[in-house]
Amino acid sequence: MTVKHIRTGSPFEANIGYSRAVVADGWVFVAGTTGYDYATMTMPEAVEDQCRNTFDTIARALAEAGATLDDVVRVTYILPDKADWPKCWPITSTVFAKARPAATMLVADLQEEAMKIEIEVTARVPQG
Repeated sequence: MTVKHIRTGSPFEANIGYSRAVVADGWVFVAGTTGYDYATMTMPEAVEDQCRNTFDTIARALAEAGATLDDVVRVTYILPDKADWPKCWPITSTVFAKARPAATMLVADLQEEAMKIEIEVTARVPQG
């Protein structure tokens, strides 16, 4: 089996010991991703902005793997405050208008207080 590790350069990846994504046998497993702008290591305050940043990071990892957000088959959303979840719906419904992945939303504490959403996805690299 061929395995490819994709990294964003986030200090969390190095400090904790994980990859942003792992590609194995045509599957792309993207780690839980938060709303940091990794170029500046800043976190916007609004959950909507964090959600957009998260999808941007995920999209870049998927592109490096040879996939897109349209290839996502499974998504998990994790939010510390369930009241923030409906604010993300316009973003998630647009991002996944084509893919329509199986989805789960969980309420749980995240690594840092400023983090308002974490998203992980599984995608399949298109064949051919």
